[in-house]
Amino acid sequence: MTEHANHETNSDEPKKVSLKDAIRNKLAQNKQNQINEKNNPSLKAGNVTGKSQMTKKVNNQHRRTGGS
Repeated sequence: MTEHANHETNSDEPKKVSLKDAIRNKLAQNKQNQINEKNNPSLKAGNVTGKSQMTKKVNNQHRRTGGS
């Protein structure tokens, strides 16, 4: 019985989780991440300012390909 209890606490092997529980856990994690992002917008990884319009590289593809 003690070996079985120790086997459950061993985190090296992945646990078998039903698909329903896995989806439920993933949705809960995504919801928690959204709540955290709303509370701390400065920690958001995608919070990058875009290039200014003055320094943006011009797209000359239309001119190069001879489009009308």
